[in-house]
Amino acid sequence: MQSLPAPRLVATDLDGTALRADGTVSPRTAAAFARVEEAGAMLVFVTGRPPRWMSGVAGALRHRGLAICANGALIYDLHTERIVESHLIAADVLEQVVAQLRANVPELAFSVEYEGGFAHESEFPLGGWDSKAVAGLRVGIRTLTSQPCAKLLALHPHMDPDALHETVHGLVGHLVTATHSSGRSLVEMSAHGVTKATALAVLAERHEIKPSEVVAFGDMPNDLPMLSWAGTSYAVANAHPAVLAAVDHVTAANDDHGVARVLEELYGPPSRDYR
Repeated sequence: MQSLPAPRLVATDLDGTALRADGTVSPRTAAAFARVEEAGAMLVFVTGRPPRWMSGVAGALRHRGLAICANGALIYDLHTERIVESHLIAADVLEQVVAQLRANVPELAFSVEYEGGFAHESEFPLGGWDSKAVAGLRVGIRTLTSQPCAKLLALHPHMDPDALHETVHGLVGHLVTATHSSGRSLVEMSAHGVTKATALAVLAERHEIKPSEVVAFGDMPNDLPMLSWAGTSYAVANAHPAVLAAVDHVTAANDDHGVARVLEELYGPPSRDYR
């Protein structure tokens, strides 16, 4: 029996999927990614991360591949570490969304991702790398909404993440596209209609790649549009229940090299030892 050709494009989420729990790229996964490009396929990282969180990943991957950042809002070239395309929420829409959410869910605190940095309300607690960043501005809400942004984030002190997403979508789903990607009570909003899937579809079309020639990996609800669009979809074993229920296949967890295991089957073992 003749084996099927390997996918022409590999699209993978990073945090919780291709990266280990500590946010690093394992040598085995880095070697599998290198094998994809050696085989002549296109490698695309599709993430909710902003570009300013990509430097460490870019270095670990030897500046290999292209990244779709901020859930589809920004296209980032890992070779040059520059934004090459943007799809932003207009300032007037941003103002409407914040006003509507604040009127109905007053406990929310807001943060925004711009093309060149981020800003947040004083009530928005920073976590991870942002808690150590010096570039983030603490501003009032009028300043926060005064310019277009790639992503608006709304954080609730205790609401269930799935319930919060449903509430936000019901209130402002006609203005922005809302999703979530962590265990925190945090909703991420992009320009209306912008998702990981829309950005990936445009990129694939430019290279004359069909959805049937794409394999995608993910773990959280913000990956669902991409996983539904791709011809073949995988969830890692640690994925959100909604993702596990939606995909074609389930691979090992992120800390057990789940993505690398599949890529090794599709493209063959790496050309050099990854240990």
